[in-house]
Amino acid sequence: MKRLIFILFFLIQGVFVVAAEVKNIKVNGEDIPVIFERDTNLPIASMQLVFKNSGSMTEEKEGLSKFCAKMFNEGTKKLGSVGFARELESKAIHLSASSGTETFVFEISSLKEQFKEAISFLKELLKDPNFTKEAFEKVKTMTLGNLKSKESDYDYIAALNLKLLMYENTPLGHPFLGDYRSINSLTLKDVEDFAKKRVVLNRAIVVIGGDMSEDEALEEAKSVLEILPKGDSGKIGFYYPTDEKRKKVIKKEDIKQAYIDFGSPFYLKVNDPDNYKAKVAAFILGAGGFGSRLMEEIRVKRGLAYSAYSRINLTKSHSDFTGYLQTKLKSANEAVEIVKEVIKDFVKKGASKEELNQAKKFLLGSEPLRSETLSQRLNRAFLEYYNGFGLGYYKRQLDLIEKLTLEDLNAFIKKHKEINDLSFSIVTK
Repeated sequence: MKRLIFILFFLIQGVFVVAAEVKNIKVNGEDIPVIFERDTNLPIASMQLVFKNSGSMTEEKEGLSKFCAKMFNEGTKKLGSVGFARELESKAIHLSASSGTETFVFEISSLKEQFKEAISFLKELLKDPNFTKEAFEKVKTMTLGNLKSKESDYDYIAALNLKLLMYENTPLGHPFLGDYRSINSLTLKDVEDFAKKRVVLNRAIVVIGGDMSEDEALEEAKSVLEILPKGDSGKIGFYYPTDEKRKKVIKKEDIKQAYIDFGSPFYLKVNDPDNYKAKVAAFILGAGGFGSRLMEEIRVKRGLAYSAYSRINLTKSHSDFTGYLQTKLKSANEAVEIVKEVIKDFVKKGASKEELNQAKKFLLGSEPLRSETLSQRLNRAFLEYYNGFGLGYYKRQLDLIEKLTLEDLNAFIKKHKEINDLSFSIVTK
C-alpha cells in the first residue's frame, strides 16, 4: 500500500524516478557496464565516464595523473582553452576531468535539451585534447604555483606526511599533487602517454542519469565509448599501512597552532561482510562530531581543540584508520597522549549501549539526506557496483545496522587492536 501511494504521488506530480540499474553494452567486442537512473524531477541530465585503475596510484611520475586531468580541462586544440570554455558556458554545460586515487573521471551535466551537445563536446575533447606546448607550460606554471601555496597550508602538510609515513614504499606513498622536482621533470609526452594508456575502453564505466529513457542513455553512452581505443583493463594492488608506530614533526616559524594527523592500519577490506560494523564503530569513536569519544575527551572535557575527528577508510586499494585535530602549541604532546588513551580504551572496553543507540539514530535517520539528489544516488550506485556490493547494498546495510547488537559490535571493536599502532604527523612551531 505504501509503495502504491509513493508511485501515485510521483505520477500526480509529473515526476518519474526509476532506481539505478546496471546494463552491459557491447562496444567493439567488449562488454562495458553502464549504470543508469531515470529521474524526471528536473529537466537535467548528467554522465560520468569513469576509467578504473587509472588514478594517481598508477602514475609513473608523481603528480602526473592530476596534471593530465588539468590538461584535459584546457579544452580542445581546435577551440583552445578560452574558446572551449566560452562554448560550454554559452550553453550552460559543465564538463570537467579529474583524477582520484584509483580512477580518472570525465563528468558532464546540462539541461536535457543541451545534453546531446554536451556529449558532442565530450567526444571532441577525447578526440582532440589541447595537448599543446602552450597549454602544457600553462598547466605546469599553475601546478607549481599551487605547490608553492601548499607550503603554508599546514593541514595539507600534516596529512601528506602522515600518508608518506603510513604507506612508504607503496604506490600510495607519494604526493599525488607531485612536488617541484617531479612537476619540473614532466614532459608533454608523459601526459600523452598517460592518457593513451588509461583513457581506454577496457577501463571504462559509464554512470548516466536524468530526464531521459534507458534507450537514450545507452545510445549516448555507446556513442562516446565507440571513439575510445580498446587498451587493457589495468590493475591496482591492495595495501595496508605500516604497523610501525612512526612519528614525524615539521617545525614552522610562523605557526599559531599545532596540526596533528594520526593513523594506523585497519585490517578489513571494503567488501567484507562486517563493514557495516566498522561504520558504526567509526561514528562512535570519532566520525560523529559532538558526542563522539574523541570530541568529548579532547574538546568538551579538556578544551584542547576546536574539533577532533577520526574515520575508517575502506577502499579497493587500501584500508586504514585516520584522524586529525588542531590544538595549542603547548598542548600538542598532551593531545597526542590523549588520542592514544582514548583509542586504547575504546578497543579494550568497546562502546556503550547509549553510544550504539545514538549511532543508530543518526545513521538511520540521516539516510534520506544522503540520497536526495540524482548525483548523490548515481554516486552511491557507482560505489555499490565498483566495490562489488550489488546495487541496493546501502539500503540493505541500514537493516544490518538497525539489528546490530552491542555484544556483536564490541566483539568487532575488540578484534581490531591494530588501530593502536598509531603513526603521528605533527606540524608545530
